[in-house]
Amino acid sequence: MSHIRKIAASKRIAMVAHDNRKTELMDWAAANRELLSKNTLYATGTTGRLLEELLNQPVILLLSGPLGGDQQVGSMIAEEKIDLLIFFWDPMSAQPHDPDVKALLRLCVVWNIPVASNRATADFLFTSPLMHEDYLAEQTDYSKYLNRIV
Repeated sequence: MSHIRKIAASKRIAMVAHDNRKTELMDWAAANRELLSKNTLYATGTTGRLLEELLNQPVILLLSGPLGGDQQVGSMIAEEKIDLLIFFWDPMSAQPHDPDVKALLRLCVVWNIPVASNRATADFLFTSPLMHEDYLAEQTDYSKYLNRIV
């Protein structure tokens, strides 16, 4: 038996960008300013401050990624407080918090959260008709795992 989670038309979007991808995320956000304004935005550290200034829209600020911001986003995903993740991560440089990044991406799969790791995927997500309406997301049933005898 699976669990159905309703994702409302107005999404709760977490936005994260590694240093070498912040400019690309800001360019994408500027191009999608109107669509972003219809949603609640959360962002880590510097990314959040840059987005607030760029969009002239409130952004709920979390810690910087390496200081626990990625884990905050992951926790919010597990608590069903985030509907979508835009995470422009840098594939060309190792990050001191790579295990946190991997854990965050894993939680997106566990909780069936759409995630965009680059501009093309973010464009596809934002042009989907599902971005503008309620969506019933099917959640995998993990009861066998939770009820296992250890």
